[in-house]
Amino acid sequence: MKMLPLQMVIIDLENGQRGVFIGRPLVIAESDDDDCHVENVWFTNIQEIPDTATLEQLAKMTLEQVQPATSRLLQ
Repeated sequence: MKMLPLQMVIIDLENGQRGVFIGRPLVIAESDDDDCHVENVWFTNIQEIPDTATLEQLAKMTLEQVQPATSRLLQ
Protein backbone atom coordinates (compact mmCIF):
# COMPACT_ATOMS: atom_id res chain seq x y z
CA MET A 1 0.00 0.00 0.00
CA LYS A 2 1.29 3.44 -0.95
CA MET A 3 1.54 5.83 2.00
CA LEU A 4 0.64 9.47 1.42
CA PRO A 5 1.49 12.38 3.70
CA LEU A 6 -1.56 14.21 4.99
CA GLN A 7 -2.40 17.14 7.19
CA MET A 8 -5.54 17.87 9.18
CA VAL A 9 -6.78 21.41 9.67
CA ILE A 10 -9.32 21.95 12.45
CA ILE A 11 -11.33 25.17 12.50
CA ASP A 12 -13.50 26.21 15.44
CA LEU A 13 -16.19 28.83 14.85
CA GLU A 14 -17.40 31.26 17.49
CA ASN A 15 -20.82 29.53 17.46
CA GLY A 16 -19.25 26.25 18.64
CA GLN A 17 -19.23 24.45 15.31
CA ARG A 18 -16.05 22.66 14.29
CA GLY A 19 -14.79 21.64 10.87
CA VAL A 20 -12.08 19.07 10.22
CA PHE A 21 -10.36 19.17 6.85
CA ILE A 22 -7.98 16.48 5.66
CA GLY A 23 -5.67 16.83 2.69
CA ARG A 24 -2.17 17.05 1.39
CA PRO A 25 0.29 18.87 3.65
CA LEU A 26 0.07 22.61 3.23
CA VAL A 27 2.71 23.61 5.75
CA ILE A 28 5.89 21.62 6.23
CA ALA A 29 8.40 21.91 9.05
CA GLU A 30 11.03 23.40 6.75
CA SER A 31 8.76 26.27 5.65
CA ASP A 32 9.78 29.83 6.35
CA ASP A 33 7.02 31.70 8.22
CA ASP A 34 7.11 34.37 5.51
CA ASP A 35 6.11 31.71 2.95
CA CYS A 36 3.04 30.54 4.90
CA HIS A 37 0.63 33.48 4.80
CA VAL A 38 -2.92 32.62 3.70
CA GLU A 39 -3.80 34.25 0.40
CA ASN A 40 -7.19 32.63 -0.38
CA VAL A 41 -9.60 30.17 1.20
CA TRP A 42 -11.92 28.16 -1.05
CA PHE A 43 -14.82 25.94 -0.06
CA THR A 44 -16.22 23.32 -2.41
CA ASN A 45 -19.78 22.03 -2.55
CA ILE A 46 -18.65 18.39 -2.62
CA GLN A 47 -20.82 16.81 0.06
CA GLU A 48 -20.69 13.13 -0.84
CA ILE A 49 -17.93 11.00 -2.30
CA PRO A 50 -17.77 7.34 -3.32
CA ASP A 51 -16.72 5.15 -0.40
CA THR A 52 -13.84 3.87 -2.51
CA ALA A 53 -12.47 7.34 -3.40
CA THR A 54 -8.77 7.84 -2.80
CA LEU A 55 -7.18 11.01 -1.46
CA GLU A 56 -5.78 11.63 -4.96
CA GLN A 57 -9.25 11.33 -6.53
CA LEU A 58 -10.76 13.66 -3.94
CA ALA A 59 -7.99 16.21 -4.51
CA LYS A 60 -8.65 16.07 -8.27
CA MET A 61 -12.41 16.58 -7.75
CA THR A 62 -11.72 19.56 -5.50
CA LEU A 63 -9.24 21.20 -7.88
CA GLU A 64 -11.68 20.80 -10.77
CA GLN A 65 -14.17 22.91 -8.80
CA VAL A 66 -11.71 25.52 -7.59
CA GLN A 67 -9.72 26.09 -10.80
CA PRO A 68 -12.64 27.52 -12.83
CA ALA A 69 -13.37 29.94 -9.97
CA THR A 70 -9.76 31.13 -9.80
CA SER A 71 -9.69 31.52 -13.59
CA ARG A 72 -12.73 33.84 -13.42
CA LEU A 73 -11.02 35.97 -10.76
CA LEU A 74 -7.91 36.39 -12.88
CA GLN A 75 -9.82 37.74 -15.88
